[in-house]
Amino acid sequence: MADTEGKRRRGGGRAGNAARRGSGGVVDQMPWRLPVNHDRPTEPLREEGVQAIHEGAMRILEEIGIEFYNEEAKAILKEAGCTVNGDNVRMGRDFVMEMIGNAPSSFTVTPRNPDRKITIGDNHILFGSVSSPPNFWDMQVGRKVPGTREMYQNFLKLAQYFNCIHFVGGYPVEPQDLHASIRHLDAMYDKLVMTDKAAHTYCLGKERVEDTIEMVRIAGGLSHEEFEATPHMYTNINSTSPLKHDHPMMDGWMRLARRNQGLVVTPFTLAGAMAPVTMSGAVAQSLAEGLCAIALAQYIRPGVGCAIGTFTSNVDMKSGAPAFGTPEYMRSTQMTGQMARFYGLPMRSSGVCAANVPDGQAMWETSNSLWASVQSGTNMVYHAAGWLEGGLIASPEKFVMDCEVIQMIQRYMEPEIWATGPDEIALDAIKDVGNAGHFFGIQHTQDRYTTAFHQPFCSDWRNFEAWEQAGAVWTPERAHHLYKDIVENFEAPPIDEAIREELAAFVAKRKEEGGAPTDF
Repeated sequence: MADTEGKRRRGGGRAGNAARRGSGGVVDQMPWRLPVNHDRPTEPLREEGVQAIHEGAMRILEEIGIEFYNEEAKAILKEAGCTVNGDNVRMGRDFVMEMIGNAPSSFTVTPRNPDRKITIGDNHILFGSVSSPPNFWDMQVGRKVPGTREMYQNFLKLAQYFNCIHFVGGYPVEPQDLHASIRHLDAMYDKLVMTDKAAHTYCLGKERVEDTIEMVRIAGGLSHEEFEATPHMYTNINSTSPLKHDHPMMDGWMRLARRNQGLVVTPFTLAGAMAPVTMSGAVAQSLAEGLCAIALAQYIRPGVGCAIGTFTSNVDMKSGAPAFGTPEYMRSTQMTGQMARFYGLPMRSSGVCAANVPDGQAMWETSNSLWASVQSGTNMVYHAAGWLEGGLIASPEKFVMDCEVIQMIQRYMEPEIWATGPDEIALDAIKDVGNAGHFFGIQHTQDRYTTAFHQPFCSDWRNFEAWEQAGAVWTPERAHHLYKDIVENFEAPPIDEAIREELAAFVAKRKEEGGAPTDF
């Protein structure tokens, strides 16, 4: 690998905008912004197709039902008029659609730094870090290993540094060297201190949810009333496909609904395994599993911000392994986008792949997933940077490489690319050059050449001979050096020292009390 020592320009802090010197050159970042997707979404379904999938989802809820393993959730749904038989809950379409009608088409999440507020909906497309892999891989370790707190912290540094990452999901890699009873305390402390972006909490039992709610409130310097006035954090739950919602996730879902925090439900429907092998059937099942949770949240607190997620892909029918970035995955994401607009809900999808290392397969599968998010009108892209092996590995090289693609997507969305004013049509420039010259040296080009085109930070655009002379460094290796450079030069965003101390004291107190049970 090429030597990364030498001059480095330090930056980071609140916005992390400063360029840095790495082995791959200056990291030329776009500024922090909330991209707006101006494109018309790709809609593979005709009107009769939308109605057919809606009818399928409603009949699943009415005739088959969803298993709820949370007693409180069942009691609330029974009070609401749903049919509860043991764990099975059936709900009529009139109730479901009335509840869904209470949900806003967009909502905001305001983290401890208000300048990092995000809007989920309104044609925004936001990108988040990889979330929840238990394992880590990088070029230095060279093998798949369990995640540690140091690895987790390094991913937080990457998530904070890159302006194209708008929110930090769950654990970018599971810090397995922290005991499960107190892991959420140390991990949330790290997240709140090392980043100032929107924070996620897992719905894994009362104590974990209540602890993280309190930590986010403390970090924002908020009263309880201020905290509940608008979302300051969010969660994402998964149904247990097919057709089940477990106890701890529903418990956290309801707690956060009562506190008016952001809610995302994402069924994990793999066609051919946990859902029908047909994509329309898998999408209909996914919608049923998601809509019933949103209906519950809206009954508890009408108007609470909810997004419906999709994780509908297919399995390899030869091995049973999940596949991502496939044509079926792309179409199911587009179909779910149509249905989300039908229901007036923001949508979450993912930037995922099945590859095991950051190679060509990893990037083409992830690019397919990311562009499916763009085409579907997705508002919130989970796992947009760093995901490998179907969610079992987090890789910092892959994180950097994915951020290169995400920046390209964000640049693609900037309206100035397709502006059509007189300066853009450039008739005077075309007249000056005529048919015998070139445009390199004219004033029109000189005035614009530094900002006219996207500039990569990880790609290498030199020809083969120049690339070979410079050391013939392949893309993952360039990404590895950039990752190391960012981590070594990281500066955490400012946080009031009194707030930091209050957070640390809360963590210490909860550890003394034993943290959270591990037998749920």
